[in-house]
Amino acid sequence: MRVNGVTRTLDIEPWVSLLDALRDHLGLTGPKKGCDQGACGACTVLADGVRINACLALAVQYADKEITTIEGIAKGEDGTHPMQEAFVRHDGFQCGYCTSGQICSAVAMLTEHAAGMPSAVTPTTDRIELTDDEIRERMSGNLCRCGAYNGILDAIKDVAAQEAP
Repeated sequence: MRVNGVTRTLDIEPWVSLLDALRDHLGLTGPKKGCDQGACGACTVLADGVRINACLALAVQYADKEITTIEGIAKGEDGTHPMQEAFVRHDGFQCGYCTSGQICSAVAMLTEHAAGMPSAVTPTTDRIELTDDEIRERMSGNLCRCGAYNGILDAIKDVAAQEAP
């Protein structure tokens, strides 16, 4: 399995979740075990750039995929991703428990938006505007119990504006 750009060999049972493989077998503590039912998003990671709930995925299903966790999402020489920087700048975290899943989800969500993928609230137009409601809908699978949603929203809008053509 490739995790954060490194090929790793695991000897695990076929019923081990991707989340347990990452945390218990590879020591990556960024993805969190929240609900363990796919409802909270704390375990969100990227599989070939697509966001998934690692608690609902079997590790063996992702043997041929590139898995990226918060530990591997950084870009650049300073070791941070623009989304991480924006979360800090806009206070998009409080206790921090959901933050890694929120950041992974936000990065993938901006990629989905850039590719023209609609959400449940997307109007039928040629261009999908990244409104507050659009962002909220696209991020609705990630829950924050502390209520840092305004900071998260501001961080995503900040990065989206930086990435806009």
